[in-house]
Amino acid sequence: MAVDLSKLVSKRKIGIAELNGKRVAIDAYNVLYQFLSIIRQPDGTPLMDGEGRVTSHLSGLFYRTIEIVDRGVVPIYVFDGLPSHLKLRTIEMRMRRRKEAMEAWQEAKERGDIAEAGRRAQASTRIDRWIVESSKELLGLMGVPYINAPGEGEAQASFMCRDGIVYAAASQDYDTLLFGSPLVVRNLTISGRRKLPMKNIYVTVEPEIVSLADTLAALGLSQKQLIWAGMLLGTDFNEGIKGAGPKTAVKIAKASSTIDEVKGAVMERFGVEFQTEIEKVEELFNNPEREEISAGEMDRLMAARPDREGIVDFMCERHGFIKERIEKFADKLIAKRGSAKQGSISKWL
Repeated sequence: MAVDLSKLVSKRKIGIAELNGKRVAIDAYNVLYQFLSIIRQPDGTPLMDGEGRVTSHLSGLFYRTIEIVDRGVVPIYVFDGLPSHLKLRTIEMRMRRRKEAMEAWQEAKERGDIAEAGRRAQASTRIDRWIVESSKELLGLMGVPYINAPGEGEAQASFMCRDGIVYAAASQDYDTLLFGSPLVVRNLTISGRRKLPMKNIYVTVEPEIVSLADTLAALGLSQKQLIWAGMLLGTDFNEGIKGAGPKTAVKIAKASSTIDEVKGAVMERFGVEFQTEIEKVEELFNNPEREEISAGEMDRLMAARPDREGIVDFMCERHGFIKERIEKFADKLIAKRGSAKQGSISKWL
């Protein structure tokens, strides 16, 4: 699972207006999981088209993207590439949990327990090739740029922020800070009134921004020490040390000047070793696979414009969405972004 730095980071709530005119690199898989988990019927069944293909992600991606574009945000979605071998254990654990959740979901539906079925369904969410390819096709028709990362999407987004290509990286996962993103926006695509997972409770979710520099200053850590603290808590690429909470992780990281000292402190305090070669995990956070985006490539990506006819055909004719509503939002997108036919005279904010 992703590292939990929630009790350590320096963050503040923001209005989306603060991101007006700013480019934000969005961790695509992260938001697709959100849409697939949230946009479901009461018994947990996702939205589907006439051929039984899941379309919950298309609904979320279409309406939410247009909402943030309409409010001045310039989104660039970043899709994962091949996962690191260090992540295989995490992937296996997630697959096992989803399989168990899927079985529990079906059992709950069979016995008519709608509330339990809805809760279990969220935990069974998975992203397959259809989800990814249909998302990219929709974004292309919407004229919204996306990038295929060679490795971790959040790593690519983080380095785009470090390089000044975008203002911030957007993700719910704090791993983005370990990859060195100076600014991380959370709750961008789920702000508003939302139902808590596994509970019949509604809360108001507001966007927030996390500053890496402020976090490091408040904790008295360097970037490499923050990575060590994250590894002590556990990341997608290594299991944490059982019994090491946030305060202990920071204490050990702050007292260490080398990764060997971190390992020595763990052995002395907990009598165990890391199950993964953390030197490799540290290297992954410092030097992940990523693509350098040139100014020319970014200009090319930004030049794309919405294809209204293509959007309506894709969403309505092919996947059964209501035409009047899709046309209304497509027109809102075009009003903000221009259209494919007038792309030469329209520009991003």
